Amino acid sequence: MDAILVGLAAFLVLGSVAALEMKNLLSAVITVGVVGMGLSILFLLLGAPDIAITQVVVEVIVVTVMIRATKRTADEEAGRPRSLATVVAGIGAVLVLVGVGVAAFATLPAFGAPGRRPSDWYLSEALRATGAGNVVTSIILDFRGYDTLGEATVILVAVAGALVVARHVAGDGEEAPRA
Repeated sequence: MDAILVGLAAFLVLGSVAALEMKNLLSAVITVGVVGMGLSILFLLLGAPDIAITQVVVEVIVVTVMIRATKRTADEEAGRPRSLATVVAGIGAVLVLVGVGVAAFATLPAFGAPGRRPSDWYLSEALRATGAGNVVTSIILDFRGYDTLGEATVILVAVAGALVVARHVAGDGEEAPRA
C-alpha cells in the first residue's frame, strides 16, 4: 500500500510540473485534470472518501470550464499532428491512473459489508488520547487533520490550474507563430 501511495504522489508531482511547463494550453488543462483525478484516488486510499468525492466534483467542473475557455485555442491548433511520443506518454499516463484506481478500489470493503465502528472508540478514548476539553474538539482538531490537509490540497490544485490558464491568457507560454 505504501508503494502505491509513493508512486501516486510521484505521479502527481510530475504531472503538476508537466502541466506548468506545457506550451499547449489544452494539453496543460487536460494534464491538470488527470492530476486532480489522481489526487482524488490518493484521498480515497488515505481513507478520506468525502474529500475524494469533493475533489472529483470540483475537478470535473473546473476542467470542463477550462476546456471550454480554451476551445478557441484548441481549434487553432487542431491542424497540427501529434507526435508519437506525446500519444504514448498520454496513453501511459491514463493506464497508470486506471491501474492505481483499480488497486484503490480493490482495497475497499465490499459494498454493504459491516465496517468498523470508530464512533465507539472515539466516545470512550478520545478525551484520554488527546487531552482535549470535549469529544467534538478532539475529533475535529486531532483526528481530522488529514481532511484539513486534503481540503487545502484541493484549493492548491485549483489555484495551480488557474495559474496555468492565466499564464497562457497573458501570452507567457505561447508558441511563436509559424512562417
